[in-house]
Amino acid sequence: MKLDLRNDTMPEESDLSERSPLEVAASDEILLEAGNLVKIYPGASRPAVDGLNLQIRQGEAFGLLGPNGAGKTTAISILCTLLRPTGGSVRFAGRDTQCHAKQVRRQIGLVPQEIALYPRLTGRENLRYFARLYGLKGLTLEERVAEALALVQLADHADRPVEVYSGGMKRRANLAAGLLHRPRLLFLDEPTVGIDAQSRNLILENLARLKDEGLTLVYTTHYMEEAEQLCDRIGIMDHGRIIAEGQPAALIADRPECASLEDLFLHLTGRQLRDH
Repeated sequence: MKLDLRNDTMPEESDLSERSPLEVAASDEILLEAGNLVKIYPGASRPAVDGLNLQIRQGEAFGLLGPNGAGKTTAISILCTLLRPTGGSVRFAGRDTQCHAKQVRRQIGLVPQEIALYPRLTGRENLRYFARLYGLKGLTLEERVAEALALVQLADHADRPVEVYSGGMKRRANLAAGLLHRPRLLFLDEPTVGIDAQSRNLILENLARLKDEGLTLVYTTHYMEEAEQLCDRIGIMDHGRIIAEGQPAALIADRPECASLEDLFLHLTGRQLRDH
């Protein structure tokens, strides 16, 4: 099923971009830019994010990889306006995200690492709730909910409580919630962790299709094969900084001792366990 990515329900925010994602997908436009981002939590011995610089182009899938504690989730929280940085700046479509947070949030979606659904509500009731938060109403709301349920193949289970869903079904519903308002940029924080192979395959196929239709993705995962399959570019993050960035194949080719992205990842970040 093709998802129409035109964000046509919020005309008051159209000044961020007059063009649909499809019209700019092939361009070199920088959609999201982070400059010297720093985040220091109170009482911490070192920054969680330490001078992070990123440029993400319209229509690309960017993989943000790193071991536990590298600062990925903190970085994502700052990039999608949920957390204020200690220093540095983020710009979306040329706008400072702190000064224009409300407008930016209407153009971005977030699929968090934790399942962000109400377990006692049905899948359909959850999506209706989130659709209302995005300002959707009436027939448009119902169409978007039906569209999202069909995309993740949950239409036949839409009226069952989420608490009886399998892990894979919950992950797919989580993805559907992030797409209801047809965002221009979608953040995904480990969206396939701990699920069955079929659900994982469906999620990855959907994301690849949405990217082809013009959606920009920022993707974190511990599964290196997912990053190689989906992402145009990756950034490997450790200790709050990007330590390598580029196309996966090119990064591997630059280090003959590494036969795969996983080899490269372990070479750069070490094999020591990060149990925190």
